[in-house]
Amino acid sequence: MPRHRPARNHADLGDGFFDLAQPAEFPRHILRYRNQRAAARMGLDDLTDEQWAAHFGKFEPLPGSFEQPLALRYHGHQFQTYNPGLGDGRGLLFAQLIDLEDGRLLDLGTKGSGRTPWSRGGDGRLTLKGGVREVLATSMLEALGVDTSKSFSLIETGEELERGDEPSPTRSSVLVRLSHSHIRIGTFQRLAFFKDAERLGKLLDYSVRTYMPELWQEGDNARAAAFLGEVSERVARTGARWTAAGFVHGVLNTDNINITGESFDYGPWRFLPTYDPAFTAAYFDNTGLYAFGRQPDTLAWNLTRLAECLSPLGEHEALERALNRFWPAFQKAIRAATLDRLGLVSLGDEADSGLVTKLFEFLHASQAPYEQFFFDWRGGRRGAGRAAKSPSSAHYASELFAPLRVLIEAHEPAPGVNLDHPYFAREKPRTMLIEEMEALWAPIAGSDDWSAFEAALAGIEEMRQAYSATATT
Repeated sequence: MPRHRPARNHADLGDGFFDLAQPAEFPRHILRYRNQRAAARMGLDDLTDEQWAAHFGKFEPLPGSFEQPLALRYHGHQFQTYNPGLGDGRGLLFAQLIDLEDGRLLDLGTKGSGRTPWSRGGDGRLTLKGGVREVLATSMLEALGVDTSKSFSLIETGEELERGDEPSPTRSSVLVRLSHSHIRIGTFQRLAFFKDAERLGKLLDYSVRTYMPELWQEGDNARAAAFLGEVSERVARTGARWTAAGFVHGVLNTDNINITGESFDYGPWRFLPTYDPAFTAAYFDNTGLYAFGRQPDTLAWNLTRLAECLSPLGEHEALERALNRFWPAFQKAIRAATLDRLGLVSLGDEADSGLVTKLFEFLHASQAPYEQFFFDWRGGRRGAGRAAKSPSSAHYASELFAPLRVLIEAHEPAPGVNLDHPYFAREKPRTMLIEEMEALWAPIAGSDDWSAFEAALAGIEEMRQAYSATATT
């Protein structure tokens, strides 16, 4: 196995940013999922299943990375209430390696690996169902073009867990996720809370040099504002992609917002059945704070908290200008994400905005199935014949749809759209609504039958390939 040691890693931040922690020892290590495509990006795809379990279930160190995992320290606003008692309570930064394809730093972070100094009385474990849910969420989001963490490994660990939100005792697991950073808005909040300006500056410099080297210049060059502006635009793009995918994260706390903009840490996620701005994912979100239609506002609110943290390191007006890059970036990104989902060429901001506005007005008024619409009209007028045979065809024959159809058909199909892919021969698209997720879990819970789960992943992979395929005609 080759070594791919990064030039710098999270351990370089030193004291005050993490605690060394020991993963739990589990009674069993049953491999349920391994992401071979992601493993190849780090030269880990040749591991045997036994070696895989040794590294990602028993957490034997990977060559070129940490000898002992790190439990990261952070705070955060949870449902907009500040909580200074957070930190990695059931997760660890297990390793950092280099992506062989693009040279970026990659994190291997755990979920369910046992207690840490920040467990706050919890058992530090992850239910098997929670692990299955995260594998499905990340796979779907990647297929739909969202910048997301990847589920890298899921191992069942042979323990029985007591939980209040699912039948107990329930089976246990440990998940390893792959992402480009685990530095959160909450990481900055913790240092700001303690008024630790020295470490705050150190974290800023590390973040810029590691994740945004194009912004780095020696000397005092207002890098706090440059950093905030870049984070704001990245988070805006992810929020727009969620909207186009019909995705509801569910828990948009500041400790769940990554400085790279990468979407991660999935709990009570949902996908929309039909367009509904009030649709929520978490059963405990009683006020709808993190409802589908409020996600962009929530992201902007969270970024304002980051701006507050950076105020000792930057000039107020420059930070304000940087923060204000969010909404123009979101509007630009929602146009791009919508056109990308439809496989259409831009006609310019004004025409694209008109299409996006009419599209969401139609989805709201008609209550046509959300994912079905984007599937049916992939390729614009090139998809019209398929749309005419769709289960939603009655919606497209209505007067309500007529003005939107004109706008869709005014856009040229994008050159890379390949409607000859077998995926588009289906009548209905691959979806992952809550009832489908539960249907995949039922045979696992009832008879340890993983065939439906594996078939679903194969279907999602076909979907990913279809949307990324290059046209052959």
